[in-house]
Amino acid sequence: MSEAARKVGLAALLLGASQLASRGLGVVREMVLAWQVGAGPDVDAYRAAFQLPDLLNHFLAVGAIATAFIPLFQRARERGGLEAAERLFQVVWGTLTTAVVLVTVVLFAGAASFVDVYFADFPASGRALTTQLTRIVLPAQVFFVTGGILRAVLMAEGRFGAQAAAPVLYNLGIIAGGLLGGGVEGFAWGAVAGAGVGHLLVPLLDARGRIRLRMRVAPFDADFRRYLLLALPLLVGVTLVAGDEWLDRYFGQFLGAGAIALLFYARTLMQAPVGLLGQAVGTAALPALASLHEQGRREELSRLVQQGLQTTLWLAVLVAFALAALADPVVRLLYVHGAFSPEDGAVVAGLLVVFCAGIPGWVVQSIAVRPFHARGDTWRPMLLGTVVLVLAVPLYALLGPRLGPEGLAAAGAIAISSNALATLGLARRRHGAPALWPLLDTLLRSAAVGAVAAGAAHGTVLGLEMPAGAIGALLDLALGGAVFVLLGGAGIWMLGDAALRDTLRGIARRGPRSAP
Repeated sequence: MSEAARKVGLAALLLGASQLASRGLGVVREMVLAWQVGAGPDVDAYRAAFQLPDLLNHFLAVGAIATAFIPLFQRARERGGLEAAERLFQVVWGTLTTAVVLVTVVLFAGAASFVDVYFADFPASGRALTTQLTRIVLPAQVFFVTGGILRAVLMAEGRFGAQAAAPVLYNLGIIAGGLLGGGVEGFAWGAVAGAGVGHLLVPLLDARGRIRLRMRVAPFDADFRRYLLLALPLLVGVTLVAGDEWLDRYFGQFLGAGAIALLFYARTLMQAPVGLLGQAVGTAALPALASLHEQGRREELSRLVQQGLQTTLWLAVLVAFALAALADPVVRLLYVHGAFSPEDGAVVAGLLVVFCAGIPGWVVQSIAVRPFHARGDTWRPMLLGTVVLVLAVPLYALLGPRLGPEGLAAAGAIAISSNALATLGLARRRHGAPALWPLLDTLLRSAAVGAVAAGAAHGTVLGLEMPAGAIGALLDLALGGAVFVLLGGAGIWMLGDAALRDTLRGIARRGPRSAP
């Protein structure tokens, strides 16, 4: 296995552990919220309060800062040395930070008007609470932007610790705020505190002595214009990565009190494996892919992407089947306590089954866009994603009113799967990779294994009469999970494709250094 693959493997293991911890804490966060507040209109208002911050986050490309910045930083260092790379960092850091502070002030003042328009179906009390919570969480975007540039520099230097710590500390902050503050307002204050510590303070401490921490505000500087040109499609385009949540919030408000809350409780469980398999691998791979592109090692780049896609697709399909088969005991164990009723739990379990159909699409999409970004091509995948989102809006509008929250979950699963297929097709046409037939073969093999294992696991749970409550849910989950793991492992042994077998053999021979 190549040196680039080993570096990606080490980073992916670190970020994967971070995503596992973060997603686990995200589930704990949702458990605390469910136990303390339930699934009523207060939780709807809390979820809705993130809509305006999310819009700011998107249109400043906060979530994609590393995507746009790392290839430029790598290029500046290769061609002009450390001094040129530092100058690029200082201009982008200072200009973006100034922009986000100014925009945050404006949005803070206009929060009530936005909420009145976007969430017009909320009652007056719900809109007032949403406005209050929106103003609490808005400043967190300053920490996301300022710290995001710092973390991008550190990742370009091969240091992924701050990136790994950020989501963990963010979720810890929300949990602490919820436990200490009481009610949804405490969770909102915890989000701001977690963002400040995890997303800004930790990377600041890690970057000290490694790069000159100096801000330059120069919106017309050539370096910033180059960054802006690369980031522009990430600013102006809206894809399902962000748009799916926005559409669930918007159409969910018409489905009755608690619908938004129930959707997001189920979504959190679905996104746990997506973060671990898709986001961690994709984030870890970007610096290596950008470096391979700069060095002209195109064949190695394509092999790395092919292997990563096939391996993660196998795992994503198996996880999707497992989570769908065991949705009921998972939800009963995690959520059905305190203010969260068994009836709400049954709805969330049904939603989770539907959401699981989209897990492979979310994972593939997270990885398939990285080769574009590594080549400095942010326009094509963003335009494609925006077109898919626009075409999907009528699907949400149709399925939501007809099928309720389950319809919105189904619309998201259909849309993200379509987006992933379109991205793979575009990559094949533009770059000649990945090869699509091996991916189809992987999908069919993994689906066959997953369906058999899921059927047996679900049948085991249905056939047992366990005691009520958390103990019964834990026993159902343990026994059903054991059946799935045994049959899934046997299926991998018999039907696993070459990419998966190569990865597993590498891990067995050399340990973590050989992970894909």
